[in-house]
Order: sequence, then structure tokens, then C-alpha cells
Amino acid sequence: MSAAWTPVCAYDDLLPERGVCVLVAGRQVALFRTWDGGLHALDNLDPFSGAYVLSRGIVGTRKGEPTVASPLHKQVFSLATGDCLDERGVRVPVYGVRLAGAAVEVRA
Repeated sequence: MSAAWTPVCAYDDLLPERGVCVLVAGRQVALFRTWDGGLHALDNLDPFSGAYVLSRGIVGTRKGEPTVASPLHKQVFSLATGDCLDERGVRVPVYGVRLAGAAVEVRA
């Protein structure tokens, strides 16, 4: 797995509260821009269904924490930590994400 930052898209291409899937170092990464302008990246694989769908999930918050709910079974994951907020002990990997000029970069 690469430790390098990979440019994946322009910041303005990301719609707030919507996810997109990008390929970084051979991994599907779900990338999100929240209403406050924050960027979050986590693995696109839903651990409950085994499908690569988290980028299509419902973005929201729980107790002020940015989240995404799986579009299949609706389990909610923290965008900050990858922890499942509905099932203790389940998590998805999170990846570094940053803004470099107008470009969004992910490190997987």
C-alpha cells in the first residue's frame, strides 16, 4: 500500500453531504465533503453486506459527529473514526485526506 498522497478530484467537484468513490493505491475509498466544508475518507466496503457501497450512504450527524449510514442495512459509521455507532467493535478503515490548493488528496 502506498503512503503517498494521491490527488483524486477538485474540491469544488464534491457536493456537500454526498459521497463519491475514488480508487487510491488499489483500494476503493469513500470520499465525503460535509456541510461545514470538512473532508473525510474511509473504506468503501460495508462490513455488514460485503458490498462496496458506503460512498452512496446517507451523510448526517449523530451527537455532533459526522456520519454515514450504509445504504443497504443502515448501520451508521463515524466519518472521523470509522467506528460503527450501531454495533460495538465494528469499524472501517479511515484514510488521510487533505486539500492541496484546489485539489483533494487521499493517502491510503
